[in-house]
Amino acid sequence: MKELWVRADQNRPWDNRKKYVTSALESGADAVLVKDGEGVKVRELGRIKVVSGSEDADVRLFKSFDELRGKGVKAFYKVIKSKGDEEEIVSAGGRAEYVVVKASDWKVIPLENLIAALRGKARIIVEVSSLDEARLALETLEVGCEGVLADVKPGDVSRFRDVVDSASTEKLPLSAAEVSDVKQVGMGDRVCVDTCSVFEGAEGMLVGSQSNALFLVHAENIETPYVAQRPFRVNAGPVHAYTRMPDGKTRYLSELSAGDSVLAVDAGGNTRGMVVGRLKIERRPLILVEAVFEGIRFKTILQNAETIRLVSPKGGALSVASLKRGDKVLVYLEDGGRHFGMKVEETIEEK
Repeated sequence: MKELWVRADQNRPWDNRKKYVTSALESGADAVLVKDGEGVKVRELGRIKVVSGSEDADVRLFKSFDELRGKGVKAFYKVIKSKGDEEEIVSAGGRAEYVVVKASDWKVIPLENLIAALRGKARIIVEVSSLDEARLALETLEVGCEGVLADVKPGDVSRFRDVVDSASTEKLPLSAAEVSDVKQVGMGDRVCVDTCSVFEGAEGMLVGSQSNALFLVHAENIETPYVAQRPFRVNAGPVHAYTRMPDGKTRYLSELSAGDSVLAVDAGGNTRGMVVGRLKIERRPLILVEAVFEGIRFKTILQNAETIRLVSPKGGALSVASLKRGDKVLVYLEDGGRHFGMKVEETIEEK
């Protein structure tokens, strides 16, 4: 996920800069950069990651490569003016978890070189002062940097949050698979995922018994004469099932807990992150759904109830109670397998 940091270390009294911190908190920013020793003042206002040169900061910021040492999470700050500065930033990526860069001339920022050199080594945070700069930094080389440090007025912070959130999402290619079998399989422990947001339209979660084949399970945001709407909920499947996360990994449904982020997906493959409020694990009758796409068969297990639905290629909701052979449902397929939730290029067979 991309990060939004907010600059609040301007050369002004704290009472004047405090509004930058409150704006960061209200906009859901990930971190705030303040002067040394101001971590206590920030934490009195709310919980947010503090970045400063102090030892008690959540992320300790260094402006000298030679001083870049010690325990804890570290960040290296550098204004890029030359090729030598770029090389120093790359070297710092071996010592610090973050590199924070500012270009003296935005048009010649060697961001592509930094992304290529530091990918997987350190998270790149680019200082920006406009929405266009933020979009460019977050999209360079298609993958972009890992976040931006917004040096803007307090009233503009929320707009940068929107840009960062947009860059953090992806569009997943969904396929129309044909249902080949539906059958009752007995009792088991199933998981309801209750989120802190409301699912809209044909949104739901990707769930499956095989990590490379996940079914789009519709949220409970449809009116029914039997049960009240639960538009914040996906009755996702049994405890063993996989679900795809915002970071591209998979996790078992039983591993989720309050405060985790899960991936919401709609019929068009558009995604967004949602925060888990709680899980409900209860013993319920289960049903197995098998589908086939281009000769490959895959399965998932769901609760056997009228309110549990998959999504059709046109965005319609298909109840498992009436699901039959030949019906088309949306699935997300990928090559390879998963090891501890991470995609790997090796032969892994799941049946």
